[in-house]
Amino acid sequence: MSRVLPDGTLLKNQLLASLPDDLFARIARDLRLVKIQVGDVVIEHGVPVRDVYFPNGGVFSVTSEMKNGDLVEVANVGIEGMLGVSVFLGDPVGTGRSLLQVPDGIVPVMPVRRFLDFTALPGPFRDAISRYAQAYLLQVMQSVACNALHRIEQRCCRWLLETHDRIEGDEFLLKHEYLAIMLGSHRPTVTLVLGALQRAGLITTKYGRIRILNRANLEAASCECYAAIRDQFTRLHV
Repeated sequence: MSRVLPDGTLLKNQLLASLPDDLFARIARDLRLVKIQVGDVVIEHGVPVRDVYFPNGGVFSVTSEMKNGDLVEVANVGIEGMLGVSVFLGDPVGTGRSLLQVPDGIVPVMPVRRFLDFTALPGPFRDAISRYAQAYLLQVMQSVACNALHRIEQRCCRWLLETHDRIEGDEFLLKHEYLAIMLGSHRPTVTLVLGALQRAGLITTKYGRIRILNRANLEAASCECYAAIRDQFTRLHV
């Protein structure tokens, strides 16, 4: 039988879904469900983290901001993980600006105080968060190398693949200006890249929606980082 959240929504977050029934029932009492809009910032850099978030669909981006306001993505988070993992590692303030990039339903949220109470206890929840924290750090490391070494076309394909992994179906909402931020580029450049992918038959893009048409060729056009990050998450059972 599928597990559901307090409002009856199907639970898709893998960290929560991995918990034994009795433990999940206790944790669920401290969850509240919130609706977040595209572009909403849920964790701000340098600001104390009040809540942690367990995406139940869609994609959040964790970005690094320069002094001139430029943003670039250093990690992305979907149903496999959580936002606010820095508090588990002992840092009470936000690291990077976390915002919703691709929408898909409500988000379970837990107060930091209760999250720290639960993860202070040895057991399945603490173990799951520990594995995810390691996978998250490896993702950040790989993303830094990717941003420095690989062409924007390859990085765009990687981002589309990572998003495709986290959604149901082949189509999702995505504004070009947000993808440009995530890739550390400009909207006209991203529009050109997406146009080239569309002409190659890999995707279609129209009215802020992207549909994946040829997954295999999209993987072939991506850099090695997509497979490297995926393999690290698999190795750590995240």
